[in-house]
Amino acid sequence: MNEHPKLQTPAMRRLDRVAERLCHEDSLSRVWHCPAKGASMPSLPTLREIMDRLSAALFPGYFGVEPVRESLRYHLSANLDSIYRLLGGQILCGKCFSCDGTPGTCEQCREDSHELALAFMDRLPHIRSLLAGDAQAAYEGDPAATSPGEAIFCYPSMHTMLHHRIAHELYALRVPLVPRIISEMAHSQTGIDIHPGATIGEDFFIDHGTGVVIGETCIIGRSCRLYQGVTLGALSFPKNEDGTLTKGIARHPILEDNVTVYAGATILGRVTVGRGAIIGGNVWITGDVPAGAKIAQERPS
Repeated sequence: MNEHPKLQTPAMRRLDRVAERLCHEDSLSRVWHCPAKGASMPSLPTLREIMDRLSAALFPGYFGVEPVRESLRYHLSANLDSIYRLLGGQILCGKCFSCDGTPGTCEQCREDSHELALAFMDRLPHIRSLLAGDAQAAYEGDPAATSPGEAIFCYPSMHTMLHHRIAHELYALRVPLVPRIISEMAHSQTGIDIHPGATIGEDFFIDHGTGVVIGETCIIGRSCRLYQGVTLGALSFPKNEDGTLTKGIARHPILEDNVTVYAGATILGRVTVGRGAIIGGNVWITGDVPAGAKIAQERPS
């Protein structure tokens, strides 16, 4: 209860009026979120722990404690068990966040969440294979790289792709909210913004990386390379009859295999850049590009 009005200071009375305005229905109804009964919001510290544990599992010796080959399987099994249990809990939190309030579904959501976590764990060897290819592509594509290991440990591209490869698998499993949180964790650290829905092929490398944006429905083939400031975005946003944006349509570019896009280039819409094409810096593309083409700014005469 509030203190007696005569005992309140002027500052306390002003703050009380602010609280009253913030609790007014007109203000509160636009931002109010109440999780399902007994549910928690996804936890950033827990998701960071999951990512740390996954980093150690996928790249032993680079992250986590120094591994011992003779006992690696024991320690790895224990780590995987922790990841599975933590991830199952976070998937459940994501489901609760998106819950429509249907009664009697909580127990089924718990079972589904741990089944989804197991399905994700089964993809870890595939994720490691993709990331190893990304590290090799970074080494082969950057003269400054001394080894694939340097790319794994130091390069923002690899940090981002570690998060993206994980987030994309969860996205493919239709896990709500959690994949986007994992993607934004990398975005906030590296300045590289990749939606978890983007499909990226093997041996992918982003050189430097700051300011790269890759949209949800992008499809990127094998052995592609991007430089800093590249945007693979949408040209326009179709709307429904009620004026809201149409969701879930393919609206971002397709890059076929072996495409290189240099710094500052912008490619918009559901266009296809053909195999082996080279897109020069700072160009603006809204139409298809033939295989093997080289697109560059016109030099002033």
